[in-house]
Parts: sequence; C-alpha cells; structure tokens
Amino acid sequence: MPRPSTPRLSPDRIRAAALRILDEEGLAALSMRRLAEALGVRAASLYNHVRTKEALLNEVANAIVAEVDPRVLDADDWRDAVLGWARAYRAALAAHPNIVPFLAREPLDREASLRLADAVHGTLVRAGWPPRQATMIGAAVRYLVLGAALGSFAGGFVDDEGVYAERFPNLGQAHRLRAHADEIDRDSFELALRALVDGLAARHPSSPDARAEGSTARAGSDGEPRSAATGEPGRTPPS
Repeated sequence: MPRPSTPRLSPDRIRAAALRILDEEGLAALSMRRLAEALGVRAASLYNHVRTKEALLNEVANAIVAEVDPRVLDADDWRDAVLGWARAYRAALAAHPNIVPFLAREPLDREASLRLADAVHGTLVRAGWPPRQATMIGAAVRYLVLGAALGSFAGGFVDDEGVYAERFPNLGQAHRLRAHADEIDRDSFELALRALVDGLAARHPSSPDARAEGSTARAGSDGEPRSAATGEPGRTPPS
C-alpha cells in the first residue's frame, strides 16, 4: 500500500488531540496513554515527538497564550492597552478553562508568555510607570484574568429557589443567576477590570493625587524634608 501523504503524528496533531482531551475530559484525564488512544497509535510512538506530559502541556499552554495578539497593547492610552490585553487574555483562557490551573504555574521558559509579559511591561514603562509598579500591574491583571477564566461564579448556583429561600434569605434571587451566567460573569469581570484600571490611573505618577501623595511621603509631620528612599529627615537642598 502507498504510504500516506500526511504523517500520522505531527506536533500540531498531537497538541490538537491533547487540547480536545483537556477541554472535554479535564486536566486529570490527560495522559500519554489516553492521548495515544485518541490518536490511534502506541504510547511509545508519542515519545518521538514529545518528551513528557509536562512538556506537552507547556506546548499546549504556549499555543493558547499565543492567541493573545500583542497588538492590543498598541493603543495610544495605557489604560486602553491594559483593558484590551486583559479582555483578549481572558477570552483565550476562557475558551479552555481546564488548563487554567496548569497555566497559573507559569514556567519562565514559555515563549508566548514571556513575549506577552515583555510587551505589557514595555507598554507600561513607556507610559510613565516605574518598572517595579509596571511589574505589579502586570501581576495584578493576570491574577484577575486567571480567576475569571477558571470558572463561572453565576453558573455555580442551582436554579431551585427552595435551596436558598429559607436558610439564605439574602440569596433569595440566586436561583436566577444560572440562566444569565455568561452575562453576569462577563459584566462582573468588566466591573473588576474597570475598577482596577481606574484605581491605577489615580496612582499614575502624572496624576495630581499621586504627586500629592508623593510630596506627603517625602515630608514628615514636622514639615522637615525627608528622603524619598528612607523617609528619614534630610537637609534642605540649596536653592
């Protein structure tokens, strides 16, 4: 018989099959044996293409994060850039929530994650954020995105009114949440994201509130100038 024109195994086919198992059966269900079964090959054949299950998961995670287009960070205003990045990141992860616990470990050698982190950090520093604060903003947004992508808050309620009516009077309408889970989860994420970005804007080095806060931090209650680094009283510089 003629040899098939397309190899039975390829990196793309292996990743696609692994992702289907993750999406349909969960993270715990993925094994090299289960993957080989889905591909119709022997498990030993997979090791010619991927070293370990961990390496395979890293490849799948890398492919998912690579779906976030760094060009969303090209907005003129850093706030729009952060909003665009967070929304695109959440959408990529929400499409495959079963891999989010693995993604949360974020190994440093994952190319797509490093490329995205580099783009985010560069955008924030160019917008005037000190490097340390830019790092913290990137981390804060990532915490929010991972939590939002992990599962549905509204979808976790049952639609039986009797479950809440007597014992949990403040949740009297909770049975209605499940039917509107997608809308509530989306709007809740937007609420938290907007609150975060608005709060950060008030702390940007160029904002009046941040400048006033910085001046207060540099001066003691006695009015003496203080070192910005240590907070200790210092000499007034010559004019």
